[in-house]
Amino acid sequence: MSAQGLEVIDHTVQLTHEWINELAARLDWSSKRSALRLLRLTLHRVRDHLLPDELAQFSAQLPLLVRGMFFEGWVPKHTPIKDRNAEEFKHAIDSQMREAEEYRGPEDIRCVFDLLNARLTKGEIEDVRANLPMAIRALWSAP
Repeated sequence: MSAQGLEVIDHTVQLTHEWINELAARLDWSSKRSALRLLRLTLHRVRDHLLPDELAQFSAQLPLLVRGMFFEGWVPKHTPIKDRNAEEFKHAIDSQMREAEEYRGPEDIRCVFDLLNARLTKGEIEDVRANLPMAIRALWSAP
């Protein structure tokens, strides 16, 4: 039992730490802060390519705390974005990860996708991938 009686909050914090720890291990990074930043940025880029119905279905499988980060700054009238280019997708993440010493680019973005493949249902991953432009889908291996 939670000391505060708020088990749902305790659980989402624990689950979010599990996701961050797993991602940091997949990346072989010492900075969990940078791993969280990469997760957040990658999820935002995926989010911005999805229609609202698919976005809602995808987000429902995220831990509550991660889901909050996923929707942070979302402007529905600006999505889905029109860029269909994997280079634009990678550049949007790269430009905000510059300060992270351990960041290596696309191979690290793929680690985020591998985490999602491991943590979410195969069907949902397949649906999300099918809704992404082909060039971006190529970065995300099938589950």
